[in-house]
Amino acid sequence: MSSTGDEFGTWDPSGLNRFDETVGAPAAAAPYDPLRLCVFATIALITCVFGPISLAVFAGIAIAGYARARRAGLLRSKCKLGDTRNVLAYLVVLEVLALAAVPFWVMLWARIWS
Repeated sequence: MSSTGDEFGTWDPSGLNRFDETVGAPAAAAPYDPLRLCVFATIALITCVFGPISLAVFAGIAIAGYARARRAGLLRSKCKLGDTRNVLAYLVVLEVLALAAVPFWVMLWARIWS
């Protein structure tokens, strides 16, 4: 079709790519919120203060969450370990190591404060 005209009239491309006030402007994309980094820093602080006790608590919460998800049908996790059985095994090992380290951690702090 030529812009000079035909049996249907002339085609005017100047109307393309204009802002339509009735539609409104597209919503601006929200800026990236690095909340995850704040959460990681808070967890690191808790871990520094409470040592293996915090690891035992977080591992216990994770074990409960993954066990519930596995019972609900989750077989693959976004975790690098993939299979939820591997993730659960890893978390159980962390839990056992943390619980074994608690008495040593308490003895260390008792020796420091005395």
